[in-house]
Amino acid sequence: MTFARITGTGSYLPAKVLTNKDLESLVDTSDEWIFIRSGIRERHIAAADEQASDLALHASRKAIEAAGLQPSDIGLIVLATTTPDMIFPSTACLLQSKLGIHGCPAFDVQAVCTGFVYALSTADMYVKAGHCKHALVVGTEVFSRILDWKDRGTCVLFGDGAGAVVLSQSDRPGVLAAKLHADGAHTGILSVPGTVCGGKVEGSPFVTMDGSAVFKLAVRVLGEVAEEVLPAAGLDKSQVDWLIPHQANIRIIEAAAKKLGLGMDKVVATVDRHGNTSAASIPLALDVAVRDGRIRTGHHVLLEGVGGGFTWGAVALRW
Repeated sequence: MTFARITGTGSYLPAKVLTNKDLESLVDTSDEWIFIRSGIRERHIAAADEQASDLALHASRKAIEAAGLQPSDIGLIVLATTTPDMIFPSTACLLQSKLGIHGCPAFDVQAVCTGFVYALSTADMYVKAGHCKHALVVGTEVFSRILDWKDRGTCVLFGDGAGAVVLSQSDRPGVLAAKLHADGAHTGILSVPGTVCGGKVEGSPFVTMDGSAVFKLAVRVLGEVAEEVLPAAGLDKSQVDWLIPHQANIRIIEAAAKKLGLGMDKVVATVDRHGNTSAASIPLALDVAVRDGRIRTGHHVLLEGVGGGFTWGAVALRW
C-alpha cells in the first residue's frame, strides 16, 4: 500500500519586522493592548517588490532541499493563498515557473486560514493514488496588502510569510487522516468583501471581522474537528505529541489545547513572532518545530486550521 509522508519542510519571513511599539505610531493602540488580546508581539511585512510567489519560492526551495530532492522531482504543486500575485494565472503556476519546473499540475486552493490543511489533504490524495511521487504543498500570504492600517481591530493581528512541505510516496504511514469542513452561512463574520469590476474596486478591499463571533466559532469547530480526525487516524488524545493549530490568537490556541487535554508545552505557538499569517501559519510553525528538533520520528502531530468562509479542518500525522 502506498502512503504519503512529509519528507521536507521550509519557511520564509520577510526581512521587515513590525513590532507592537511600531504600531503605536500608526493606530490608536498599545503593545499591552495587542499582546493581552492576541499574544502577538511582532509580525513580518513583505517589501514592496515581494509578492506571494516570491515568499513561496524561498520556503519551497528550503523544503525541497530538506527532502533531498531537486525541483525537477516535484510532480504536483498545491498552493494555498488568500493574497495571490494577480487574478490569474494562479500563484502556483507563477511559483512553478520560478522553480524552473515544467509540465506538472499546479493550482491554488482558497480556504483562507484553513488553506494549508485543505492543500495538504488534497495533495495527500494525489500522492496516495500514485499520480505523483513528490508533491509540493505551500501556504503563502502577503496579508499586509489587504489591511486597513487605521482599523486597530484587524491591522494589529496579521503578518506576511510562507511555509512549505514536500509530501512523498512512502511504504510507511505519514498522513493518517484528514477532515475538512465549511459553512458559507458564516461568511459575514470574516471577509474581504471587495471585488474588481471594470478596472475599479467595488466594495471594501480590506479585511473586515467580527472578532467575538470568530473567536466563539473557531474554538467550537477546532474542538469538534479534533474529536473527528483523531479516531479516524486511530489515535487517542493522549497520543498527540504536538498540536500545531492555526496561529491566529493565543487565546484560541490555548482553548484548542484545553479541549484536547494538552498542556501548552505540547503546543507549537509562533503567533507572538509571526502574527496571523493565514494559510502560511501552520507550515511556518511546523517548520520551526521540525528544525529546532521538537518534532521527531515517530511523533504524532495534529494540524488544525480555521478561517473565513467559514472553513475548518484538521490533519493527523505520524512523523
